[in-house]
Amino acid sequence: MPPHMPPAHPFDDDKLKEECGVFGVVGVTDAANFVALGLHALQHRGQEAGGIVTYAPDHGFNSARRFGYVRDNFTNQSVMDTLPGEIGIGHVRYSTAGSKGNTQLRDVQPFFGEFSMGGAAIAHNGNITNAAALRRELIERGSIFQSSSDSECIIHLMARSLQRDIPERMKDALRRVEGAFSVVAMTRTKLIGVRDPLGVRPLVLGKVADGWALSSETCALDIIGAEFVREIEPGEMVVITEAGVTSHRPFNARKSRFCIFEHVYFSRPDSVQGGRSVYETRRQIGVELAREAPVDADLVCPVPDSGTPAAIGFSQESGIPYAMGIIRNQYMGRTFIEPTEQIRNMGVRLKLNVNRALIAGKRVILVDDSVVRGTTSRKIKEMILDAGAKEVHFRIASPPTAWPCFYGVDTPEREKLLASHMSEEEMRQHLAVDSLRFISLDGLYRAVGEAEGRNNAEPQYCDACFSGEYPVAPSDMIERGFQVKTAAE
Repeated sequence: MPPHMPPAHPFDDDKLKEECGVFGVVGVTDAANFVALGLHALQHRGQEAGGIVTYAPDHGFNSARRFGYVRDNFTNQSVMDTLPGEIGIGHVRYSTAGSKGNTQLRDVQPFFGEFSMGGAAIAHNGNITNAAALRRELIERGSIFQSSSDSECIIHLMARSLQRDIPERMKDALRRVEGAFSVVAMTRTKLIGVRDPLGVRPLVLGKVADGWALSSETCALDIIGAEFVREIEPGEMVVITEAGVTSHRPFNARKSRFCIFEHVYFSRPDSVQGGRSVYETRRQIGVELAREAPVDADLVCPVPDSGTPAAIGFSQESGIPYAMGIIRNQYMGRTFIEPTEQIRNMGVRLKLNVNRALIAGKRVILVDDSVVRGTTSRKIKEMILDAGAKEVHFRIASPPTAWPCFYGVDTPEREKLLASHMSEEEMRQHLAVDSLRFISLDGLYRAVGEAEGRNNAEPQYCDACFSGEYPVAPSDMIERGFQVKTAAE
């Protein structure tokens, strides 16, 4: 399979992409099988590539890194036989940092480093906002980088630490790092999990048989039959051995700023984040939308699959029937025929098709999770109208995405974000629909359980993609000329 595949259809770039998921286990026979299952459950967080590292006393550290899906690579017995041991970590990737375009195998995590006190592997979800400055400093001091990934900085910083064991070296390294990170690492005997001081990216702890698991989401604990124990807290480091879990606090305490978009889109609906069911939050977003922006119509239809829970909530609150007006082709992989211009112009039909018999003559409310560039929304609107709909009303389950994310989410440059230069009404005209309404920022906060809405003085979540308020200054990007929000905005 070629290292970089074109999007499966021309509109795949119109969704925000989470760049990765991490998973680790310790104290279980055939750890690699557990890691492969965990990564399979986290596949929605990154489909570009995946990797697993394990350790067995007789074989040392072993790794396998592959492009493409977990199911195509880590279900092969001959591959899994190369990954023996009772401890292992894994990573699924969608590149946000590192070379865009042609990803190299050497960019695929986990990364491995050999230190004087033994080897360590590390997998990272998030983005280091001062990686460019750190990389320059490390290269000047003699570090030799193998990849273009920001995560590799952590290994080099660990190598330069003077501490006597690997957890302490990790603390040293991570104190130099700015940005958002959930890290899962391993040594010969220890599984280590760390969240950044603001807890922007998720990480949870589970108990499986006689061992332990760390994961980006609870749905990956479910797949291996692990019991959810707790979330790793913002700014916490856990070190897990066969003897149990110890907790450390390497960073100064800060108020949590978990990524609110995890609730809106990234996480799987059957996961629990921050003690809240992701499904229930998304359903509640639909309820809030129906209250904030009611409209007289015949059907509420989700844009599959991410709009489904919000559409259910909208239907329940409004009393307008829920219907599957758009059907998704489940088998649309990423490596379909390279579309010719003619096929490309035919639209989203490879992936989505309108249920024509249902839609004809109806006033339809379409519920989607976000509008990024607007290209998909326009195509879907055209498809719905072609099928004979009388009216099309868009209801969007997130506020307008007006600012790029620098914390591990692949967002287009600001000028490509429709909401960065258009009002809601201008977007409605651009999409040429009967109405278009986004949930308000306060409505979103109410849906995630903040009854009073957003605390503007001290926001409870990271919502920079909507508000332009970055909890960690994106120093690399500012250095390259990115204009942060001014007080007037």
